[in-house]
Amino acid sequence: MSLNNGYSINTAPSDRKEDEEPLVEPDPVPPQCCSARLNLAVLMFLGFAVVYCLRVNLSVAMVAMVNSTEPIPGPNTSVLHACPLPSGLVNASDPYQQPGVPQYRWDSKTQGWLLGAFFFGYLCTQIPGGYLAGRFGGSLFLGLGVLGTAALTLLTPLAAQMGSSWLFALRALEGLGEAVTYPAMMAMWARWAPPLERSRLTTLSGSGGNFGAFVALPLTGYICQTLSWPAVFYLCGGVGCLWAFLWFLCVSDDPRTHRRISPEERDYIIKSIGPQGSRHGWKVPLLSMATSLPLWAIIVTQMCSNWSYYTLLTTLPSYMNTILHFDLKSNGFLSALPYLGAWLFSMLSGVLADRLIEMKVFSVTTVRKMFTVAGLLPPAGLLVAAGYAGCSHILTVFFLTLSSTVGGLSAAGVFINQIDIAPRYAGFLLGITNTFGTIPGVLAPIVAGYLTQDQTLTGWRNVFWVAAGISGCGAVVYTVFGSGQIQPWAIEEDESEAGDKRRRSRSVAGHL
Repeated sequence: MSLNNGYSINTAPSDRKEDEEPLVEPDPVPPQCCSARLNLAVLMFLGFAVVYCLRVNLSVAMVAMVNSTEPIPGPNTSVLHACPLPSGLVNASDPYQQPGVPQYRWDSKTQGWLLGAFFFGYLCTQIPGGYLAGRFGGSLFLGLGVLGTAALTLLTPLAAQMGSSWLFALRALEGLGEAVTYPAMMAMWARWAPPLERSRLTTLSGSGGNFGAFVALPLTGYICQTLSWPAVFYLCGGVGCLWAFLWFLCVSDDPRTHRRISPEERDYIIKSIGPQGSRHGWKVPLLSMATSLPLWAIIVTQMCSNWSYYTLLTTLPSYMNTILHFDLKSNGFLSALPYLGAWLFSMLSGVLADRLIEMKVFSVTTVRKMFTVAGLLPPAGLLVAAGYAGCSHILTVFFLTLSSTVGGLSAAGVFINQIDIAPRYAGFLLGITNTFGTIPGVLAPIVAGYLTQDQTLTGWRNVFWVAAGISGCGAVVYTVFGSGQIQPWAIEEDESEAGDKRRRSRSVAGHL
């Protein structure tokens, strides 16, 4: 419910003050179509699609790289309580075994370490990457992050031939390189995204990750089957290097230095963002950040949301295989289907969020909370429903796909909130929040493995219940402590004085 002045009756006084100053002052607004800022968003979208192809390709290629699987459980094991095997089921890995292509005898423990190696590196460089991107500009770090990961991906077949330890080290290095990409993206949008376009531009570029997962999961299996598993890494690495070439050719850190931007668009962006579009210095207000409740709300909520995300990312193919007994072709496509829905809904949420803010239907804080809660609570319920769908293939796929699809709404909520509370430090803050948000990527598969060691439906229900409960906790935390208002520690003294002068001048003009 809203009042006539456009504010929600649930809006806190501080949020009303936030909306008193116009978010965008220049008029008219240059069109977004074919603009430099939209071209940047599209190029980022393609970059993150490549990033996720580089991240998940090993998950599917591992089936073709390994020439032995775990023994089939005996007749007295509890797996008999799961769904029955379809009649005529054959070994799904046979189509992937090709003569002359190297394969390795890695047990399940070794495979688990190799699949998790990426996250060991990914945890290490997000914070320093975000800090340096905010200090020197994000285009260099985003481009080098993708280029470095792509170049290392080309070496995957060689590393595998040298041994599992070499492949583990290579994957960890890929994580180190890729970790800087998302913080660098946020640092760039702090200088490029006008406040009333932040949601749509940021969600468009970041949604490339979901699109990349949707494309990579089935495509990797197809390449393994028609060519060979080494071709997966050569093709993905080559595409990443090509993207990096286009990135460095077309992108600039700042609208002021872009070679093909129109003067009207350049002035619009600079005036809209104001002083917050400048780089931060060597010093950052670490103590104020550490005691900021809105920042901790982002950290906790992203960890809770990512628990469900990484649970599905790492265990859904296993669930499709061991419980529902899909063949690998169907498994790859159905495991990718949820990411298609999440991609579409994340882009839709960005457009809708910006529209609500522009029309002053709700404050920025209220909009962020609405989309966060909508992207956490309903998906949690759908996850639980999937656990109780039993052996119904249709219902299980429907609930899991719908859960991830609706979860895409949170892209316009907590996942871009850093740029609201501290635009100047957005890259650094995203490095912090994404580092904490990666912890579930390490813990969620371990917990799922412990709960499903007997491969029963009850065990998998517990996995979905845990993920749903954690998501619900995140929604509560963000509803209570989240904010869309620029924090005092993110405003420099001269900037604060300039804001006071603008308010006083408007007040004087209003009395004349």
